[in-house]
Amino acid sequence: MIRRGIGVQSFVSAGAGTDADAQAFITAAGITDATQQSAINTLVTDLKGYGIWSKMKAIYPFVGGTSSTHKWNLKDPRDLDAAYRLVFSGGWTHSSNGALPGVNGYADSFFAPNSFTTNNSHLSYYSRTQVAAGERREIGSNNSAGSAYNPEYSIAMREAADKIVGVLGDYNQSNQYNPITDSRYFAVVSRTSGTSLKSYRNGVLLTTNTTSNTLTSSTFKIFLGAVNFGGSASRYSLKECAFASIGDGLTDTEAANLYTAVQAYQTTLSRNV
Repeated sequence: MIRRGIGVQSFVSAGAGTDADAQAFITAAGITDATQQSAINTLVTDLKGYGIWSKMKAIYPFVGGTSSTHKWNLKDPRDLDAAYRLVFSGGWTHSSNGALPGVNGYADSFFAPNSFTTNNSHLSYYSRTQVAAGERREIGSNNSAGSAYNPEYSIAMREAADKIVGVLGDYNQSNQYNPITDSRYFAVVSRTSGTSLKSYRNGVLLTTNTTSNTLTSSTFKIFLGAVNFGGSASRYSLKECAFASIGDGLTDTEAANLYTAVQAYQTTLSRNV
C-alpha cells in the first residue's frame, strides 16, 4: 500500500512490510515512485536475507534519476561525509538508468581504504555501457606518492587487452582476466585474506590471486567513475553506473548472491543488462 505523506512526498507504509532501512533511504532520497520504492525494499530484504547487508559499508543504488537522489548511501542515508554519501564533480549525466561519468565525471565516496579491516574488502560496479578497452577505472583509489601506485583499490572492467583488472592492496598482485569483450556486466572484486583476491563477473568467479598481500593502508578516498590518483581524479570511466558497493570481503557464495539480488533490482527497474 502506498500512502501520501506531507506535501508531495509519498512513502511506503511500514504496515505494508517495508524494511526500516529501506524506508530511511526512501525518505532521505525523496523517492516517490512506487516501483522504485518496491525495488529498494526488495533489494534491502534480499541483502539481509543473504547475510550480505552487515558486510556493506556503502551501497549506491542510483535510483530516482537525479544527482540529488543518486548521491545517497543505502546503508547510511545521512547527508554527511561520515555517512559516505556521494559528492559528484564534473560532467555526470543522471537518468532513470543510472549515472554516466563522462570525460571528467567522478564522485567522492569519502571512504578511505584504511577504514577496511586488513585483507578484508570488496568493491563492486554495475556497468550498463559497452566501451572499447582502455586505461580506465570504474571505481577506486591509489597512492600515487608510493611505489608503483601502491596500495591500490580499484576495478577496471575492460582494461587494455580486454582485461578485467581488480586490485585490493598491492598493485603488483592484481587480478587480471581476459578476454572481456563486453563491458556491460556486474563486477565484484573481493579479498577475504592476505592470500585470496578474487574477481567475479555476474556472480561467476573468473580468477584468483593467492600471492601474499602486504600492502593495505591508504588514506586516499575511493572515487566512483574514476580512480583517486593520490588526491586527484584520473582515468575517468565511460560506463554508466546502475549500482556500486564498498564493504567487507565476500565469499564465492556471497558474491553470487549479491549478483542475484542486484540483478533482480535492476530487472524491476527495467534497466538490467
